[in-house]
Amino acid sequence: MVIDFSNVSTINTQIIKYPLITDKATRLLENNQYSFIVDRYSDKITIKAAIEYLFNVKVIKVNTCLLPRKKKRVGKYIGWKPQYKKAIVSLAEGDIINLFTEN
Repeated sequence: MVIDFSNVSTINTQIIKYPLITDKATRLLENNQYSFIVDRYSDKITIKAAIEYLFNVKVIKVNTCLLPRKKKRVGKYIGWKPQYKKAIVSLAEGDIINLFTEN
């Protein structure tokens, strides 16, 4: 499989939206696994290429799940929160992504 990296910087910033910081995600950091919210229509190959390009690390495995949308209520009005995709990325031993600033 050949991936076109001609406009890679704009594509990668659109694929990876932001890191997911929850209790489970911080526990996964001990196993060198990082959680990200990604574009709903991106696949594992493009997520792997985007993480490797943006953070200069070696990705071993990518697990993805499409989470269901949830109901949101404001007063008498009922709406829906948007559906999103979560990616859990396993890195090679020795590689690290610094998610927290140390100031």
